[in-house]
Amino acid sequence: MNTEMPIYLYNTLTGRKEEFRAVKENTVGIYNCGPTVYDNAHIGNLRTFVFYDIVRRIFEYEGYHVTQVMNITDVDDKTIRRSREEKTSLGKLTRHYETLFLSDIHSMNILTPHRLLRATEYIKEMIEMIANLLEKGIAYPTRDGIYFSIGMFPQYGKLANIKMDAEVRERISNDEYEKENPRDFALWKFWNEDDGETVWETPFGKGRPGWHIECSAMSTWALGPTIDIHAGGTDLIFPHHTNEIAQSEASTGKTFVRYWLHGAHMNVNDEKMAKSKGNFLKLKALESEGISPIAFRYWLLTSHYRSQINFSIEAVKGAQNAFIRFVETFVRFLEIKHEHIHAVSNPRNYKKEFEEKITDDFDMPGAIALAWELIKDYSVEAHEKVKLFLDFDKVFGLGLKEIMNMAKDENEKQKDKKIPKEIKILAETRDEARKNKEWDKADALRKEIESRGYEVKDTEEGSEIEEK
Repeated sequence: MNTEMPIYLYNTLTGRKEEFRAVKENTVGIYNCGPTVYDNAHIGNLRTFVFYDIVRRIFEYEGYHVTQVMNITDVDDKTIRRSREEKTSLGKLTRHYETLFLSDIHSMNILTPHRLLRATEYIKEMIEMIANLLEKGIAYPTRDGIYFSIGMFPQYGKLANIKMDAEVRERISNDEYEKENPRDFALWKFWNEDDGETVWETPFGKGRPGWHIECSAMSTWALGPTIDIHAGGTDLIFPHHTNEIAQSEASTGKTFVRYWLHGAHMNVNDEKMAKSKGNFLKLKALESEGISPIAFRYWLLTSHYRSQINFSIEAVKGAQNAFIRFVETFVRFLEIKHEHIHAVSNPRNYKKEFEEKITDDFDMPGAIALAWELIKDYSVEAHEKVKLFLDFDKVFGLGLKEIMNMAKDENEKQKDKKIPKEIKILAETRDEARKNKEWDKADALRKEIESRGYEVKDTEEGSEIEEK
């Protein structure tokens, strides 16, 4: 399938909306910053993963061959600290929370990325990149690790619009820091007692990687030195993504990412939801309030990915009520066989309008609103609405195909209950006669069934019986 409609997206690097142009025609490589698996994901995190999912679905809908890559951060300051607190191995801790994370995204109908890369499985690639930076004189050793010299990279801070006034020699060993204060950051941390058994041998000293180098090494390994799209939350612009650009471009000499996409925060009482603030909720907390994961997904789709949203149970329950009405209407359309429609001279092209919405910086609120307009449009036949909704749901990810199949199965069960046993026996006998090519017998049985007030329809699976 060839891509036809151009996709426009807001590039954080340039600060404007741009037409997407792939490195390789009709192909897009997407790198997503994944979870740090030391605890359950909270619902603010899950908003970001729904955003990733929508981006992938839209590119696939428009005919691109997509390779979506996501990292699993299973070694960093947080995971090591948590494993020490719980007196368990790093591997056991991180695999446990990785499993819970995958369960959460599955329950929200988030497609599993094509490649899930655990940081601990790409240490060799990280060591090679650090060695390259040391050889170029852009990285340097200290008593506690190997650091990246941001003064050696003139374009440092271009993503976050940080201006470099002078060469900076102050160092920061922590993986994350809040203030937009440019400092040399750790690429490799030499082993200390707090690291326990988390250690790797290298030519420049035993230890473990810093957080930032992990994504640079893994994305380069999976997608090459230049990536089409790199996405994450706005909180990652600085320092994580800023540092990724510096170390990647200094290492390869090539543009690291063509398009940077960042999703906005979820707030609680107008304050960013974060584990560090203690104001977060996990998906199971929503389920305990009677909110389904798919209804939560629907609520997220009603806000643009670049807009901050303020979470409340009441808001999500309101969205769930709307979603229930949407599903009930969809099921009702499935059951309509004969209807009177209002013919119009210039019918709307809903599919085209839908594509125009989703390719305009992933305008999901506009696409959801369009779906509601379609529901209320009495000039469109029910079967056509069903067809369009199933098509739209390739992007929405609300599980309408599964709902349709469940409704059909239930409908068949209800029909079957209404058919008397003797009629079922006659139908089964007729199926056997047809199988044996006893056409006169089959025809006589059909007439007998019809004389008792039932209609026979032949299908590939056998006969279907309905009341006349």
